[in-house]
Amino acid sequence: MSVTSQSLVDELYTIRGKAEIVNGRIVHMSPANAEHSDESSEIAYSLRSHMKLHGGGVAVGDNMAFLVNLPNRQSFSPDAAWIHADRKELKRKFFKGAPAFAVEVRSPDDEGPAGERAVHEKIADYLAAGTLVVWDVDTERDDVILCYRLSHPDAPQAFQRGALADAEPAVPGWRFAVDDLFP
Repeated sequence: MSVTSQSLVDELYTIRGKAEIVNGRIVHMSPANAEHSDESSEIAYSLRSHMKLHGGGVAVGDNMAFLVNLPNRQSFSPDAAWIHADRKELKRKFFKGAPAFAVEVRSPDDEGPAGERAVHEKIADYLAAGTLVVWDVDTERDDVILCYRLSHPDAPQAFQRGALADAEPAVPGWRFAVDDLFP
């Protein structure tokens, strides 16, 4: 990481709220609305239950920072994630490396052509950083979870109402009922 990048990481530690380092600058993210928070929490709780029962990794909720070294991105802050690590490895520092599984829940900022483009760029960044599976959760427009896998990045699998979504191979054996995203 360059000196400039390290100074941005140091600055990121001081930010109140959610932010990421993209294109050499800190990008602040607006707070989540109630629906967004509920959806990301539902997924994080399910992952956490799986972690407690089966192990194999660590489930984290919204606002954890992951440091990566891509040409246009130095960090991620997914809405929920799974890390191939032991909880004892987590310190009071940002996690170095990409999560094995990342969840991005759509927000109003993700609407329209520019928002759609930004979501797809972020998914591509996750995969370029080594994330095995990325979920694009869109319950506002399509009531669907699009599942992008590193092994087939251009062929997302769509999980709709009534389906059990998975994050194989990132979170072996875990299943999530898509209907749990809806009150």
